[in-house]
Amino acid sequence: MKNIWHDIYAVWDLGINKNMKNYEFPEIETDILLDDVVVEAKVYNLVVFNDEVNTFDFVIETLVDVCQHNPQQAEQCTMIIHYKGKCTVKKGDFEELVPMRNAICNRGISAELM
Repeated sequence: MKNIWHDIYAVWDLGINKNMKNYEFPEIETDILLDDVVVEAKVYNLVVFNDEVNTFDFVIETLVDVCQHNPQQAEQCTMIIHYKGKCTVKKGDFEELVPMRNAICNRGISAELM
């Protein structure tokens, strides 16, 4: 049985393809209408710093409670904090991160918005 796609390709390759090799496509101007105005907001990082006071379990519990991390994510962030000295635990806008930063600091853990 003959493959129909082979025939279609052969016709295309002999006809259209040869004619299209030097064809220049016209530039198309488009207008994009926006329903909502897009406002660029600065993205802040909530950074937690290492200390010699708080335990791993306490920092993990804090990240789960305050930042809504799952336990694995909180554990990974805590390991980074321990070995690197700091870790960005959350990104977002200023108004979202300020209450989280305050809650972390109220638990005696050093954190800053950067």
